[in-house]
Amino acid sequence: MKQKLLLLSALLVLLLNSVTAQYNTLWIPDTLSGTSFNLNIKDTFRQIVAAGQQTITGGINGNFWGPTLFVNKGDTVHMNVKNYLNDSTTLHWHGMHLPAVMDGGPHQVIPPGSTWKPYWMVSNNAATYWYHPHLHETTEAQITKGIGGLIIVRDAIESALALPRKYGVDDIPLILTDRDFSTSNQFQVVPYGDSMLTNGTLRAQYNVPAQVLRFRILNGAIERSYNIGFSDNRTFYVITSDGGLLNAPVAVTKYLLHAGERIEILVNCNGQNGTTVFMKAFNSLLGNFIAGGENFPNGPFANALGKIDFNILKLNIVAPTTNPITAIPTSLASVATIPTSSAQTTRYLTMSDSAGVPGVLGPNAFILNHKLFSLNVIDYQVPLNNTEIWQITNSTAFGHPFHIHDVEFNIISVNGVAPDASQAGWKDVVFVPGATGGGPGTQGTPSVVKFIAKFDDYADAIHPFMFHCHISLHEDEGMMGQFVVTNPTNINALSLHEDELEVYPNPAKDKVFVQFKDPANTAYYVRLLNTLGRTVLLLPQPQLGEGIDISNLSKGVYYLLVTDQLKKKTVTKSFVIE
Repeated sequence: MKQKLLLLSALLVLLLNSVTAQYNTLWIPDTLSGTSFNLNIKDTFRQIVAAGQQTITGGINGNFWGPTLFVNKGDTVHMNVKNYLNDSTTLHWHGMHLPAVMDGGPHQVIPPGSTWKPYWMVSNNAATYWYHPHLHETTEAQITKGIGGLIIVRDAIESALALPRKYGVDDIPLILTDRDFSTSNQFQVVPYGDSMLTNGTLRAQYNVPAQVLRFRILNGAIERSYNIGFSDNRTFYVITSDGGLLNAPVAVTKYLLHAGERIEILVNCNGQNGTTVFMKAFNSLLGNFIAGGENFPNGPFANALGKIDFNILKLNIVAPTTNPITAIPTSLASVATIPTSSAQTTRYLTMSDSAGVPGVLGPNAFILNHKLFSLNVIDYQVPLNNTEIWQITNSTAFGHPFHIHDVEFNIISVNGVAPDASQAGWKDVVFVPGATGGGPGTQGTPSVVKFIAKFDDYADAIHPFMFHCHISLHEDEGMMGQFVVTNPTNINALSLHEDELEVYPNPAKDKVFVQFKDPANTAYYVRLLNTLGRTVLLLPQPQLGEGIDISNLSKGVYYLLVTDQLKKKTVTKSFVIE
């Protein structure tokens, strides 16, 4: 009898170990903090699938994804972005309010082997933002590789609240996405994957303390939306939208998060030590025209996760930490939204199907304003300090997450209805539902979304900001537009002469300096090329008084292409590094 009990116990242990082995410990991205950040983008490998070949990935300072950057509101941050890929890329600071020349959109291309050095003063409210590639027509492929990272902004208002903020312990970042793997474990560049990845981890689990937890959740998927909830249908509390704290926590049991959106939530796990709960995507509840709500049996959009419920993260609740947060706050911040009466302009945008539009890249493409995106076409010129209402009408059956660069906005209405409390704060992505009531031969009733934003601080008639659907496939296929913020008082079309600036010393060793004869002038952009014509440095609005660091460059002849601030004209100067 004793032997039978021992055998039964051994079998139970093996069974438990087998069940446990189905889950993998959630990977938590490393962190960087301060005001200067070195970000190295590279091709690499990672063992994502437990058995078989490693997966070819892309990463920033690592082998998948990138570090979480902690910055403080009011600080000026400097980014040193080195591209070690074999292809050009860009790095867009999603949600950040900053000059267009620093934004990292399709115009700020970083060629292979070159370093881009943007900088800006952080004016965003405390919240979770992110950075990712934004090179036109290759965004989907480069995000699929895993290139990206989170940005966490701190400010005095958020810091004064009793909120969890022990990173990776009770303040946990979650990057939600999905991938399709080939038989050799390689990523397939497709809209939908068959496998859920949470922080790049398949079948993720994590030990969390029995107290109030904070999850910072990014929908980093190519296309899929996630209808987030918990296996026990517990209530959780939304405390931020894309761009900052809400007025008060909003109690929900489900939250539908679309591509590019972020939320922070609080989950009360007090007294639950020793229990397990699953964070899930309740995507069986999604309509057929919300990304992830489709159920195609085959074709390019077929996937095993379509219109079903699936696990995002297994939470194993363990003992609380010392000095835990145990209460959900009753209030957070005072969100002063923009009054609609202050708008000087209403802009009318359309989303439509691409049928009959020449040059469309694929049969399922969608378009903005009845045309495909062109890098050479500026859609709107927005006067500096303008407050504007943007009204988006979607006549397609499919819903699209609409993202605008440069500004955070307030949603006015979705189909005439004011946003609920969880959407009433600052946003940079808004979901525009598909048209309703259509059928064969009929269009249905278009959806209409309105938001209001103020375009302050930065004017640049050369480098535009983007607006687009944040489904990467749609964006790459041309569902994008661009605008410039203009200040008419700064327009000057005079030419710049070579003798109006000096480059010294020449020859140079560690630093080279650029000086304009007109003390009111400075550099708008500087590019440094070698004799092969290869770009090695890209310097938007460099601080010339500090000189240009050339200490890491080889000896030889180089060319400085200097675009000035006042006249926006470019002069080329050569110099020698000895």
